Amino acid sequence: MNTLFISDLHLDAERPDGIGLFVRFIERETPTTEALYILGDLFEAWIGDDVTDAEFKPVIGALADLKRRGVPCYFMHGNRDFLIGKRFATATGCRLLGEYEVIEVAGERVLLTHGDLLCTDDEPYMALRAMVREPAWQRDFLAKPIEERRAFADDLRDKSRAAAAEKPPEIMDVNQQTVESVMRDHGVDLLLHGHTHRPGIHRFTLDGSKATRIVLGDWYEQGSAVRWNNGGFRLETPAP
Repeated sequence: MNTLFISDLHLDAERPDGIGLFVRFIERETPTTEALYILGDLFEAWIGDDVTDAEFKPVIGALADLKRRGVPCYFMHGNRDFLIGKRFATATGCRLLGEYEVIEVAGERVLLTHGDLLCTDDEPYMALRAMVREPAWQRDFLAKPIEERRAFADDLRDKSRAAAAEKPPEIMDVNQQTVESVMRDHGVDLLLHGHTHRPGIHRFTLDGSKATRIVLGDWYEQGSAVRWNNGGFRLETPAP
């Protein structure tokens, strides 16, 4: 049986092919999956659990079907869907995780995170993140009319893309010192995250021992997943 990890699907009503790819992935993998971990940015934008776009019903249904089949699903907030809350968790059966979680997979201790907290060189983003994660800010935002929230999310996304185009690529990647500090604090030599859209396996030395950072890719053009079982882990591109 496999434990699966995915991130950065960025599902969007304007990209129905991506939604279909995710639903097929769930249907195909369910029989051999022990658990599924979604490490953030399942959606391109999530402006509140009270917004029920019809296009996302297949996604909710696929996740709920996992629960009916006895496959636990764990969800970690990303920078695009940090407003997912208890109503979503109830509808899908997903268990909401914290910003950092240490789990055991096939006898290995692994630290999970979305990945944006590791990008400490991007100071403007870190300041924005701190603001929108404040409970008071979120309460005020969720009290606004849906259309106002949708317009804000669209504007923020446009500004984010424009800002990203002007930043050096290394600014938007993880900071290695931050990576090592976080791994040291959690007592692990394996870290798995998404967010940067730079899939890969990075091996380095941490306090004299071998350490590994696994990065999931995004799903804009194709899928990306880590499959982990007693034979170890594999970073792969799921079939369409």
